[in-house]
Amino acid sequence: MVTTSWFVYLIECAGGSIYTGIAIDVDARYAAHASGKGAKYTRAHPPQRLLARFPYPDRSAASKAEYRIRRLSPKAKRALAAQA
Repeated sequence: MVTTSWFVYLIECAGGSIYTGIAIDVDARYAAHASGKGAKYTRAHPPQRLLARFPYPDRSAASKAEYRIRRLSPKAKRALAAQA
């Protein structure tokens, strides 16, 4: 049985905001955001760069981590990304 890892990722967007999301293939998801086919937020705030990605064993764990990370301030998200 193949185990699929899920990732929480952080994207720095135009204006300095940070978008947090989850995906199996972070590179493909970032490409979707960059092409304007990602989330509504990243269509309005174009991505500048991928800050970090954090692996999780399953979707549930990634979703819970995403929720916790989204509640952090931009400064705390940048500090978290610096540790990655």
